[in-house]
Amino acid sequence: MHRLCALAFLGCAALGAQDGGAEKLAPYYPTPETIVEKMLQLGGLKAGEKIFDLGSGDGRIVIMAARKFRASAVGVELDKDLWKLSADRIRKLGLEKTAVIVNGDLLKQDYSSADLVTVYLLPGFIDKVQPLLDRQLKKGARVVSHDFEFKNWTPEISQSIADDGEGRSHTLFLYRK
Repeated sequence: MHRLCALAFLGCAALGAQDGGAEKLAPYYPTPETIVEKMLQLGGLKAGEKIFDLGSGDGRIVIMAARKFRASAVGVELDKDLWKLSADRIRKLGLEKTAVIVNGDLLKQDYSSADLVTVYLLPGFIDKVQPLLDRQLKKGARVVSHDFEFKNWTPEISQSIADDGEGRSHTLFLYRK
């Protein structure tokens, strides 16, 4: 599927209030494993670094970061079913010491310890996250955004992937604080 088709799909998904009024910042649309690895590589994730995945879905970025990159990985997921799914996967893989999923609002977390942050959020919701990251991220921290740019930041690198193996194109953006 072409990126514009994916954008139309994402844009048509229902968004709304959930769990006490916290706003869901993106529909669940899993990132292909090939793109997950490219995001972590582009972000320069190293063993022992701390990564946060905002809107972590089924935990695939967190799990790959902990398993393959040997990083300390934290996902933040609002949806209780996705949180449970990802927490169960982490437990089954024995990654509890290096991977965790927080069930909560990503706008109410502390990212000051992050070396890398990954996001796959719609543009309007990136606008809501950006001020929080501006305030909290330490100098040198990196942010990798999948398909959608932070409008007030200039990417250090933009990487286009013509085909993820499933017929979809993607663009990844690397930012550095």
